[in-house]
Amino acid sequence: MEILTPEELKEKYTDAWITPYHEILTLTDEDEEEIELIEYHPCPIGSDWMIEQYKRTSPLILDAKRDGNKHTYYVKKGKTELDLKPSFQAAGIEEAIIEEDDVKIVHAGLAGAGVGAAFCRGKASGVERVEIFEKGGGSKVGKAAVVTPKLRKVIIGIDDTDIPTEGATWTLANNIGNEIQEEKGYRYLEHITCQLYPNNPNKTKNCVSIILVFAVREEDKEDLISQVKAKLLKNTLSDNTAFVVYDKLEIPEPVQKYGLEAKKSMKYFDEAERVAKENNIRIEYVTGKGGLIGALAAIGLYNNPTEYAKVYYDE
Repeated sequence: MEILTPEELKEKYTDAWITPYHEILTLTDEDEEEIELIEYHPCPIGSDWMIEQYKRTSPLILDAKRDGNKHTYYVKKGKTELDLKPSFQAAGIEEAIIEEDDVKIVHAGLAGAGVGAAFCRGKASGVERVEIFEKGGGSKVGKAAVVTPKLRKVIIGIDDTDIPTEGATWTLANNIGNEIQEEKGYRYLEHITCQLYPNNPNKTKNCVSIILVFAVREEDKEDLISQVKAKLLKNTLSDNTAFVVYDKLEIPEPVQKYGLEAKKSMKYFDEAERVAKENNIRIEYVTGKGGLIGALAAIGLYNNPTEYAKVYYDE
């Protein structure tokens, strides 16, 4: 076995057929039973072939999706034996290990997929080291463990920062995400605009709320939340700004239901507060309580791209 850092791998292996992944991140939660593996593929729009092969080949993969060059794999912890077959089952994850500070993902693949297992992933930003068991290439099997820091996923729902005459919640939230990444190094992963009930008489105009998603070390989670709160307090124009925080990989079903209902009908504060508390979703009031309704709905709509932008009309 050969153990190399990304810098050592780049220096030692400069072959023209190695194309480095841009970045690899591994997220989990306090249960530590599943891993959200995020890989930014070398090619401009990623590879549907890779997504399909991994889902078909490895029983450890619960689901996988592509968004541009961002590949996301939902992986259960454990070990399996891969039955690699050219074209049909060419690559997959053989083992997923959650350690004290790190996550180790063992990839195996045939031919070019095997090159990706070790050399392409091993050169990515975010990787601590790669353990190469078999080098792959040509018609050979490639197999390697990619070791990355164990990060916590933090999903933040935000609403009500603007007023009828000025402001925009989606832009303010995005600026906050970028500022925190630049100032603190906390990885800002996603920004999602969620369309809520368009006939709400209390809306500023478009009636949307915002999701920000970060990946941080466990010890940095509280500082991240404090940063979001301080920046909202400094920049909001509204007296009803609030946000909520959720740090598990799976959104509770009652919260998903609430989010869908908030797209189609009026929701009120008492229900939002009850649903949040019953499902261990942290509430942070910044200048008032009204924003809780949309902020919680945003959490409920997370991971539901077919719904979060959809507009529903009254019958």
